[in-house]
Amino acid sequence: VQLQASGGGLVQAGDSLRLSCAASGRTFSTDGMGWFRQAPGKEREFVAAISGNGRTPYYAQSVKGRFTISRDNAKNTIYLLMNSLNPDDTAVYYCARRTIVAETMKASGYDSWGQGTLVTVSS
Repeated sequence: VQLQASGGGLVQAGDSLRLSCAASGRTFSTDGMGWFRQAPGKEREFVAAISGNGRTPYYAQSVKGRFTISRDNAKNTIYLLMNSLNPDDTAVYYCARRTIVAETMKASGYDSWGQGTLVTVSS
């Protein structure tokens, strides 16, 4: 599967942003999907994930209550709505396909990484 992330940009603290990740190349609706992010000089970290049918979301503690992951299988797209952004959310955000359910919150549980989209939050 090929993944294309988009929607990043420069925003101010407190603003909202919605990221999109479009998938192509294979059946999408059976795949769990996830968002990760990587800030400069830091390891890639889990942000959110969603099951193939969209009924089961997962969130990192740092974004719980602020970010919402969703998907539209008819459009082969997943979304990440980010509210109340703060400078600590500044990072390149990546979407990926989950391959190991038991590793939903680990990068090792995913493949087919998209190219990433940069989110910069100014204070």
